[in-house]
Formats: sequence, structure tokens, C-alpha cells
Amino acid sequence: MIARMLTLAGGLAGAAGLSQFPEFSQQYTQRLAGAVDELSRVVEDFDRSAAAEGLDRQAALDAMTGSGFVERRRVDMTRTIERKSRLEADLAALRGAGPFTRAYEAAHFDDMEIARRAAQDFKPAMPLTFEGISFAAVGLFVGWLAIATVLYVLRLLLWPVRRRRRAPSRRGRTA
Repeated sequence: MIARMLTLAGGLAGAAGLSQFPEFSQQYTQRLAGAVDELSRVVEDFDRSAAAEGLDRQAALDAMTGSGFVERRRVDMTRTIERKSRLEADLAALRGAGPFTRAYEAAHFDDMEIARRAAQDFKPAMPLTFEGISFAAVGLFVGWLAIATVLYVLRLLLWPVRRRRRAPSRRGRTA
């Protein structure tokens, strides 16, 4: 009875947790798009400044030498350009994915800053969309299966102990 209650609780926890994925992934994607827009503005501004001096992006980065501050700005700008490229690729993958394939594309939810900010504003709710209900059903099964597996393994590990305890009492009854 307790095992059934625990597996049901695990299933319900899995359903409640996984049902939130479609909405959270949508909010993450929206924040990701905002970050890409802002980084694009920064990189475009840098490119315009470089072009005004007759330089392309790489030549402008290479020219940023001379003082510690300018060197740090070069490193910062290089990092910004690389982040923009990475986030653009993530955004392209997530925008092209539907609610179910976003779960398959979960590797693109790897920017911790964006994920943290999306989670701060995220308010869990009971989803009534097809996607939310589908993820809840999968979560129910996965949660139930996880708890059932743990309980099964515990039973297997404790079986020799329980068997030894019962063995003397059976002999006592037959004698």
C-alpha cells in the first residue's frame, strides 16, 4: 500500500514538473530572442565603428591593442561576438522546433543566464493545452517508473535480509 502511494506521488510529481516544460521553453525562447536582438545591436554598432575607420570586424579587433583597458575591451567584444553567434544558432534551432521537438532540442537551453532569468519570471500553472497535457502524461509515467524502480531495487537489496529473518521462524513452526 505504501509502495503504491509512493509511486503515485512520484508519478504526480513527474506530471506536475514535466507539464511545465512547454511554457518554460516558450519563455526561454522569448528571452533568447531578446538577448540575440540586443547582442546584434552591440555587434552591428561595433561593425559600423570599424567600417567608419575602413576596417572589417577582425581587423578592428586586431587593432585593439596598446593598453590594458583596450585589450580587455577586445577580449570582451570577441566574447560578445561569439556568444551572439552561439545564441543565434540556439534560437534558430528552437524557433524551428514545435513544442514537442523543443524537448528533443533541449541541448539548446544551455545559456544559464537566460535560463535563470526565465525561471525567475516563470510562474507554474496547470497547462490545459495539448502539449502541456502530453508532457504531464509522460511525466506521470516517468515519475511513476522512477519510484517503482527505486522501490524494486530496494526490495531486491533487502530480500536476503528479510529471508534470513523469516527462515528461523518457519523452522520453529514445523518442529
